[in-house]
Amino acid sequence: MCEAGREPGRLRVNDRVSIPLAEVTVRASRSSGPGGQHANVTASRVEASFDVLASQTLGEAQRRRLLARLGPRVTAVAQDARSQSRNRELALARLGERLARGLAVPKRRRATRPTAASRERRLLAKRRATQRKRERRRPEED
Repeated sequence: MCEAGREPGRLRVNDRVSIPLAEVTVRASRSSGPGGQHANVTASRVEASFDVLASQTLGEAQRRRLLARLGPRVTAVAQDARSQSRNRELALARLGERLARGLAVPKRRRATRPTAASRERRLLAKRRATQRKRERRRPEED
């Protein structure tokens, strides 16, 4: 069964990056919280982690960006579902999302000037504030 957004044997991060699952460490453990007898005996909690430094897939710029934003190890945990296989899917999807956010290049802000209307609104607000404060003063006695 191939999950959405994944090709067999690879974790799809974005349109340009997909990581081989061999570079992702998946660990299962017992889930916390309520669940009765079933939760006490099944290892349904899944933790997926990715070692940024050891990756052969990432380019140098991508590695630097991930290290700066997310650190040397990126992890995602899932314990939402009762089954380990569903939690594995969720953990891998969350890991992919975290990596995608970490790799995203922010748009550069293009400097713009305030519009004439916004300048006028700002000055009008300042005049109102000045008038309000002037009205709070004690009356001047002559």
